[in-house]
Amino acid sequence: MKKIQVYHVDAFTDQIFGGNAAGVVPETVGLNEHDMQKIARELNLSETAFLFPSNDRNYDYVVRYFTPSREIDFCGHATVGLSWVMAMEYGWMEKASQIRLKTNIGIVPVEWSMQEKKLNSVVMTQVAPKTKQFEVDKEEICRVVGINPMDIDDKYPIKLAYTGNWHLLIPVKNSKAIDASVPIFEELKDLNLKLDVVTTHLFSFNSFDERYKIYTRDFAPAIGIAEDPVTGAANGALAGYLVLENILDPKIDHEFTIGQGHAAGRPGELTIKIIAGKTNPTIKVGGKAIISINGTINL
Repeated sequence: MKKIQVYHVDAFTDQIFGGNAAGVVPETVGLNEHDMQKIARELNLSETAFLFPSNDRNYDYVVRYFTPSREIDFCGHATVGLSWVMAMEYGWMEKASQIRLKTNIGIVPVEWSMQEKKLNSVVMTQVAPKTKQFEVDKEEICRVVGINPMDIDDKYPIKLAYTGNWHLLIPVKNSKAIDASVPIFEELKDLNLKLDVVTTHLFSFNSFDERYKIYTRDFAPAIGIAEDPVTGAANGALAGYLVLENILDPKIDHEFTIGQGHAAGRPGELTIKIIAGKTNPTIKVGGKAIISINGTINL
């Protein structure tokens, strides 16, 4: 019998039971793909990250991400969670100013943001953003997502966006309309599979809280998750979309806060930094985390 160290980490929050809970398995020696899927299913969190030692000087660990039902290429909140564990529990703050993670989408560096010599947040640099047009049936999308078509904010396009995973982005007039959304999950799952996206991401510039430039909500039935409370990957894709679609000025840098998770009862927030570039902007997504559970699985 193997004893496998596991952590539950609440990401994008500094409050226990807030933000988005991720599983983290820092030591994976002897685990195969079947084992990882079973552990992810047992932990039953939206995603669990598994770290493998690196044999390449260009990165520190290889990371694989599993939902309870399948492997996915990248997960933002699990990346924040695993980076927090490695900094706080495995001494990485003393070793280097960042940790470099090899994922299925490429190398994702995560830096430490310090305040008064203590870890304040972790900041990941996501891969280059992309957007993609598709044939939009607004009435049908609204029906499946469970919002009134009158609540769509037509100033912004409904598009697919990417910084590691593809997401369906839907602009909404205000946070109240976002919170009122009641998706038809089986049909939304089919739509997401048809579009080959991981999540459907609702966003609004009209937030209930002035601290947040944008308020969002995220549904992911195609990967076995009804609602993902606070999503680093989808909000990173949203940040890329904002500049690639010229909603924010692509020639200057931007920094702001996104609020998410309130409708799911797990409020959290993300710090977004967009650094202008000649070809592609650089998208950085940061947040706090807190370890809620640590223990062992007997495998």
